[in-house]
Amino acid sequence: MQNKNSMTQSFLGNLTWQTIISRIFAYVALTFFGFLMIFPFLYMISTSFKTPDDVFRYPPALLPYSQDSTEIDGEELPLYDFEVDGERVQLVSTGENTRFGFFAIQEQINVDDPRSSELTIEFPLDDAVETGNIVTLQNSEGDNEEFDVYEVTIDGETVELLLAYRGAKTLFVDPNNPEIQVFAVERTAAPVEYVEFQVSNYNNFFDLNLDRSLVNTSLVTTLVVVGQLVTSIFGGYAFSRVQFRGRDTIFLVYLGSIMIPFVVLIIPIYRLMVILDWQGQIVSLIVPWIFTAYGTFLLRQFFISIPKEIEEAALLDGASRFRILWQIFVPLSKPAIASLAIFSFLYAWNSFLWPLLIIGEGNETNHVLTLSLIRLSNVAADRPNIVLTGAAIAILPPMIIFVMAQRYFIEGVASSGLKG
Repeated sequence: MQNKNSMTQSFLGNLTWQTIISRIFAYVALTFFGFLMIFPFLYMISTSFKTPDDVFRYPPALLPYSQDSTEIDGEELPLYDFEVDGERVQLVSTGENTRFGFFAIQEQINVDDPRSSELTIEFPLDDAVETGNIVTLQNSEGDNEEFDVYEVTIDGETVELLLAYRGAKTLFVDPNNPEIQVFAVERTAAPVEYVEFQVSNYNNFFDLNLDRSLVNTSLVTTLVVVGQLVTSIFGGYAFSRVQFRGRDTIFLVYLGSIMIPFVVLIIPIYRLMVILDWQGQIVSLIVPWIFTAYGTFLLRQFFISIPKEIEEAALLDGASRFRILWQIFVPLSKPAIASLAIFSFLYAWNSFLWPLLIIGEGNETNHVLTLSLIRLSNVAADRPNIVLTGAAIAILPPMIIFVMAQRYFIEGVASSGLKG
């Protein structure tokens, strides 16, 4: 009996460890894939705070960096990081280039690619003595390559080395101690950097006269969302609670309009806007989209789930249908209304094809944000930090709205459409 209990405890212990390991693995996997999903967004946000040079740096960095500098004789000079005698020092470039020779012994020379040779020393050419001798080596293709022989002083001893190739290096000095000097290639020198967020990118975005498009987008989105909520609430209540002849047939026809592709509706709606003389006007972005069959269906399904006894009690107390709708149905339907508001907001805020057709690229006064971003990508093609700043401005409002209404959104998705 004791052995059986010990076996049971051992089994339960193993099962517990298996559960813990599986959960750890699940959390690690979900964290990894979650990071992969959010990384492009993080890179976009960080790039919107970078300088153009920092965007093209290699290897790329997630945080925005700026090169540190120091003032010398009233001029700001960038600082570079070097190791001198085992200590890290910060030097500035003098701009003076010196010819350098890259020397190696014969066994170290890579005849096929001399720049890949294993070097013995890098030495100023003006301080090296040319012997006049030439060493001829044969490459892998059988061709002869000639290398000049120089006398170079290393640790007080003069040795003869082959000149693998020539180059130029820049003189760097310590601004506080000019005796500390280093020769290096300025292009590959390690800059002294610190994290700095370039908030001015957002000011530059608005300096490009894109604030008008942001205002237009906010106006259009607000009116479309309010319009769809009002029409969907009234339509959903009428189709769910009000009895009238042909109600179900009209609702089915209205609901069937969802299956009509938008590309089929473009030409009729466009011609209607031309007849009304709304072409190129902000009103053409609002009025055609304040009616939505999806929103009406969503709220109808939610209104149906509300017990009829509540409505009947209100009617017996003398409440009108309008009062019942706004004081009973609307408060109880906040999750569904929030879901519809989020969907409507995302559609109106990110709409591109219809504004492009009805407003056009030339009418910058009535541009919405999506059209302005296309123009911005052309105007600031050499400044990706400004382009991604515009993208961040376009993405942040929908994200904020979603986070604020996330609880209602999840409740609406979970409960709407389940009852008919």
